[in-house]
Amino acid sequence: MTAAPETVTLATLRAWPVPAPGEGKEERGRILVVGGSRSSPGAARLAGEASLRAGAGKLRIATVEPVTAALGLLLPECGTVPLPETVEGHVDPAASGILVEECGQVDAVLLGPGLTGKDEVVRLVGGVLSETRTPTVVDALASAYLTEQPDGARGLGGACVLTVNTLELAKTAGCAEGEVEHEPVAVARRVAERSGVVVLHGGAEKHVVTPEGRAWEVTGGGPGLGVSGSGDVQAGLVAGLLARGADPAQAAVWGAFLHAQAGERLSGRIGQLGFLASELAAEVPALLDLVR
Repeated sequence: MTAAPETVTLATLRAWPVPAPGEGKEERGRILVVGGSRSSPGAARLAGEASLRAGAGKLRIATVEPVTAALGLLLPECGTVPLPETVEGHVDPAASGILVEECGQVDAVLLGPGLTGKDEVVRLVGGVLSETRTPTVVDALASAYLTEQPDGARGLGGACVLTVNTLELAKTAGCAEGEVEHEPVAVARRVAERSGVVVLHGGAEKHVVTPEGRAWEVTGGGPGLGVSGSGDVQAGLVAGLLARGADPAQAAVWGAFLHAQAGERLSGRIGQLGFLASELAAEVPALLDLVR
């Protein structure tokens, strides 16, 4: 009989500490965020800032060349990697060679926030995952690659987290959205086992499932987390923890819990609805102090 998901609490995190941060930025982990497009340039910024708030030490964001200058001004803590774009404003899949080289210089990679153009994204992600061995978070539309190539992340040796909402999980699993709504853990288990990845699914109610079938449940944050950009923040938190040296399941559980608790704090201070995704990450450092 499959075990029920474990409920995640503050005590769960205290009993499962992530690696202690080092003194300098290099020791705290380097991260590469690959995302954004002309039509959604802000997603990569949300994810990148969240990775730093989770304790990563050094950030590079790879996105389409026309938006890199503005991105550097909005998030001066990041370095930028300008990428070629298609005529539609998507990241050109030919950029995969640039990204593979960049992946070799960091401790964790986040693929997906704000990427547009399904066909282009599938080719781009495939080109990266076929060559890199750096721990990776596959987020949002980047999940389309695992829909078409279920074994596409096997080369990472289990060092991969898939962060998806209900619709994205349904597409990746090849099932109806209603099945995910009724049996989210069962569907996530199928995807995790099939692709050899840790799956993090959900918003106000989240589930983390490993390829071996172990599962956790995280609740909190309320309806306010259902806002544009919230998933980008969550993916960034997971990636930042990976860069610090957390294992994939730990990074997913911690990231999900921190995201939920940030929503709880904003719900209490601002209201259950109306807080912005860009306000979530700033709550994380204080939450990290609570865990210690």
